[in-house]
Amino acid sequence: MELRVTTSLILIFSILLSPLMALKSSSSSSSLSGGCDLFQGNWVLDYSYPLYNESTCPFLEKEFNCVNNGRPDRFYLKYRWQPHGAGCRLSRFDGRNFLEKLRGKTIMFVGDSLSRNQWLSMLCMIHSSVPKANHAVNISVIQDMTTYTFTDYGLKVTYHHNLYLVDIVKKRYGRVLNLDTVTAGKMWLDVDYLVFNTWHWWNRRGASQPFDYIQDGTRIYKDMDRTVAFGKAIVTWGRWVDQNIVPNKTKVFFQGISPSHYNGTDWGDSKSKSCSGQKIPLLTSTYPGASLPALTVLKNSLKTIKKPVTLLDITTLSLLRKDGHPSAYGLGVMDCSHWCLAGVPDTWNILLYNLML
Repeated sequence: MELRVTTSLILIFSILLSPLMALKSSSSSSSLSGGCDLFQGNWVLDYSYPLYNESTCPFLEKEFNCVNNGRPDRFYLKYRWQPHGAGCRLSRFDGRNFLEKLRGKTIMFVGDSLSRNQWLSMLCMIHSSVPKANHAVNISVIQDMTTYTFTDYGLKVTYHHNLYLVDIVKKRYGRVLNLDTVTAGKMWLDVDYLVFNTWHWWNRRGASQPFDYIQDGTRIYKDMDRTVAFGKAIVTWGRWVDQNIVPNKTKVFFQGISPSHYNGTDWGDSKSKSCSGQKIPLLTSTYPGASLPALTVLKNSLKTIKKPVTLLDITTLSLLRKDGHPSAYGLGVMDCSHWCLAGVPDTWNILLYNLML
């Protein structure tokens, strides 16, 4: 009972403050210098959200369409990310501006289903921002790559399904995850904006694990510390970036580590066994649970790359969104890893938009 009263008071407090917060952050300019950290801040209520109606987005897949799958609450749709600091502002996503600035260009999301989460969010955000007359879209599917082209602008928005970035090679004795090779890189050449991601699958074991061995250099292991393996893979991917990316032609981003919420004790709620029933975010700036070791490994590995790579550091802001997952309103299983759309990945794309343009 005490927890429910506290949550209600927080929600009421947020509702009362939200008009002031929205007014304070109404600036359309984005400050990306002078010590402004777009990834440190807090979530505030904003009744102009969400940025699109999930029922009218033709790209949205069932697993992320929580409203259509019966989720009854709506407050999770009404939060906007507010970075800390005076003058630290995020420009609101402007689909027409995005299409004009990226006319004739390609943006590609490379990674696992969390990259697909972000890719579909981007498609819905663009679709909702342009006139119906400019909604002509062509689709092409080549192997593990799906591309939507907004034909009036020549903009291609592509998703390349790639779980580890490094290779899985079939050998006579089994499937080998090779931490030293990136042959898929030929599909990433000549792309204007690349947004990479991997981590979600690194701790998979048993029947869902898509490899049997791990190769590191000349040595082959039955298994190894997965966080260490992840770090080695990022270094290998970084070598590909250094060898292939021309910075004045291609901008490279890394999505960061998207967190899960399967244990309520991490956010101070010992009674919650998962994200199920969570209706509002944590309205603080810091997450009470432990830090994610993979994020530290990722940041250290990115330091080995000589070419510019921008980390889309979405971990902290996503940790605060225990309410943003499909839970039972995805594919019917308890999903506290992916995100509802509309929802948190829209903010990832707002941050990407600000950093790109």
